[in-house]
Amino acid sequence: MPFQFDHLRTLTTLVDEGTFEAAARRLHVTASAVSQRVRAMEQSTGKVLVQRTNPVRTTPAGDVVLRYARQVLLLDADTAAELRLGGGDGPGGGAEPVSVPLAVNADSLSTWFLDALAEAPPELGTVFEIHREDEEHTTSLLRSGTVMAAVTSTPEAVQGCAVAGLGAMRYRAVCSPEFDARHLGGRADPELLPRAPVVNFDRRDDLQDRFLRETTGREPSGPRHYIPASEDFARTVLLGFGWGVVPEPQCVAEIGAGRLVELAPGHPVDVRLYWQRWNLRSPALDRVSEVVRAGAAARLHPF
Repeated sequence: MPFQFDHLRTLTTLVDEGTFEAAARRLHVTASAVSQRVRAMEQSTGKVLVQRTNPVRTTPAGDVVLRYARQVLLLDADTAAELRLGGGDGPGGGAEPVSVPLAVNADSLSTWFLDALAEAPPELGTVFEIHREDEEHTTSLLRSGTVMAAVTSTPEAVQGCAVAGLGAMRYRAVCSPEFDARHLGGRADPELLPRAPVVNFDRRDDLQDRFLRETTGREPSGPRHYIPASEDFARTVLLGFGWGVVPEPQCVAEIGAGRLVELAPGHPVDVRLYWQRWNLRSPALDRVSEVVRAGAAARLHPF
C-alpha cells in the first residue's frame, strides 16, 4: 500500500519527538496536520499505528510501518548525499543530513564506542541519535524500528537484520582498599562478598550475581546500591560504597595504582558483544558499521 513521503517523515518525527506538538514544531506544521497525516496512514492500513500516550508509542502494526518509513527516509537521504558528493545540482542538494539512530549499552558508550564512531568520515553528512540501553535489550529497539543498528549481546539476528561479532567487553570485580579492610578482612576474600554491600548498574544488572555464582557458587544477599550511569558506577566503587564488576578500561589504572583491589584476578567477566544492523544496502549505514567493527576490533577482546 502506498504512503506519501511526507506522511512517512511525519510518523518518524512523531515517534522521535514523542508528542504531536513537538513533532509539529519540528516539521513546521500544526499539531492538527500531524494528527491528520497519521490518521490518513491508519486509514490506509486499516490499523492503529500510534498509541496516543505521552510520549506516543507505536503499536505492533506501527512498528512495521515505522521500520519501513525509516528505510525509505534513509535511502532518500543516501541518494541526496551521493548527489552532493558527486557535485550534482539535483533535488538532493538541500537535503537534511543522513540521520542514523543507534542503540548502545552504557559501558560501550563510555569506553570505546564514541571513539570508533568518530572515525566516520564527515563528508558522509551523518548525524547520530544514540539510544542508551542494556546490551540484552537493544534488539527490542531494532524490532520496533526505533534504531537502524545496535550493539547487543544477542547473537541471533533480528528479522531483517545482519549480525557480526564485535568482541568481548571485559569486566573485573573490584573494590576500594578501605572497603576491603572493612568488609573482606583486608584480604579481598571472595567468600565474604555475598553479604557485603554491592553496586549494581540497575535492577536488570546481573554481572555481580554472575561473578559470585561463578567464583563462589553463592548469590549476593548484602545491601545493594543502584547507580545507572557507567562512569558514576565506577566512581561509586572507587569511593567504597560497595564492590562491583567494572569495565576493564575504567579500572585497570586504578588497580595498578593501588586505588582499587581486584577480587579475583584470574576470573574476569567477559560479555560478548555483537553488531546488528538492518540488512539494507546504505552507504551511510555501511560506513558506520565499518568504523564500529574496526573500533571494536582495536579495543575489545577477541572471542
